[in-house]
Amino acid sequence: MQTTQHKNTLEFAREQDQNDPLKIYRNQFHIPKDKNGEEQVYLCGNSLGLQPKLVKDYIQQELEDWSNLGVEGHTEAKNPWMPYHEFLTEKMAKIVGAKPSEVVMMNTLSVNLHLMMVSFYQPTSERFKIIIESDAFPSDKYAVESQLKFHGYDPKDALILWKPREGEELCHFEDLEKIMETEGDQVALLLIGSTNYYTGQSFPLKKITELGHRHGAKVGFDLAHGAGNIQPNLHKTGPDFAVWCSYKYLNSGPGSVGGCFVHERHANNKDLKRFTGWWGHNKQTRFNMRHEFDAIPGAEGWQLSNPPILSLAAIRASLAIFEEAGFKNIRAKSVKITNYLEYLLKEIEGDQIEIITPQNPEERGCQLSIKVKNANKALFDKLMAAGVIADWREPNVIRVAPAPLYNSFEDVYKMVERLKALL
Repeated sequence: MQTTQHKNTLEFAREQDQNDPLKIYRNQFHIPKDKNGEEQVYLCGNSLGLQPKLVKDYIQQELEDWSNLGVEGHTEAKNPWMPYHEFLTEKMAKIVGAKPSEVVMMNTLSVNLHLMMVSFYQPTSERFKIIIESDAFPSDKYAVESQLKFHGYDPKDALILWKPREGEELCHFEDLEKIMETEGDQVALLLIGSTNYYTGQSFPLKKITELGHRHGAKVGFDLAHGAGNIQPNLHKTGPDFAVWCSYKYLNSGPGSVGGCFVHERHANNKDLKRFTGWWGHNKQTRFNMRHEFDAIPGAEGWQLSNPPILSLAAIRASLAIFEEAGFKNIRAKSVKITNYLEYLLKEIEGDQIEIITPQNPEERGCQLSIKVKNANKALFDKLMAAGVIADWREPNVIRVAPAPLYNSFEDVYKMVERLKALL
């Protein structure tokens, strides 16, 4: 989806940056520099987002309160630690299109994925199969396989893979429909990555949800590459649950706390099986210590432990920037800058590379996956040496993701110019 206004010049790229309403936010992030002190072209926010400059102040506040108050910081800190996770909820809910009661920041992605499957994968002798996309992120596949084995099923029989057609890279929704037509009565759960880590393909979440529910299955999404990148509109889309990490597009730091969505139709269902911990217990009696477990309504009822405040502080700093910029504006720039990257890549002569990500902006986020033909990792290594930080995925894909909050059109132009020189 290109426009005739695009120009393959540095002047055009700089003009776009000058007219970019989000240009002020680049200076609110630390941009890595090379050994000569020059800013690198960082296009790896799909793997680890850059550090917001606000993070240091947010974490320092908690360190000072810990130093000065000790345990009393739970109630007396400038931002009391007891309800600290609640300071993130409303902003995070906007980014994933949910109600605040449906969202909680807790644990990490794979932990949350297991917790959700405890509740929403309830196999029976007739309905026990799980569908994932064939090239799902390995952690998802491992988690699903382990859940199947835990319940006594062989993944060879109980795991169904939604595959691209022969010779293609992308999945077709019609093929998922055919799977459900033949296997639907046995499917207990559809668990799909909202945006595929390898191809960058974003799937039609509402259609998948309606398809699963129509056949009596539960539906969940892994938003690891979706949260902060696309707008999944989780409440309206209607899946039973979703999980995500916060260190990619949400810029919260390596290994930071993940997020979880549970649709409000399950908010008060205390009969749902779940693994429990004290932080999911009724806030009014949590510290009485003598009560039977009483789940908090909504997503908070799936919490296990009191959260790591220093990690949440980093997320809170990033979410403050998202709130100020407005996710609608972020997504608009994402479409624009990724379209420009696509245009520039297609301007490269020859057939050495191919974009395998969908062309339709509605079917992708900001990541483009570049398939290098007849190549090993050598081209990627040279690109990194040329000051372009991207990432490589076996067997032959370079992933580049211009994150709209801190990447510029000039970044995109420079990346393609350096790639051309290497080719």
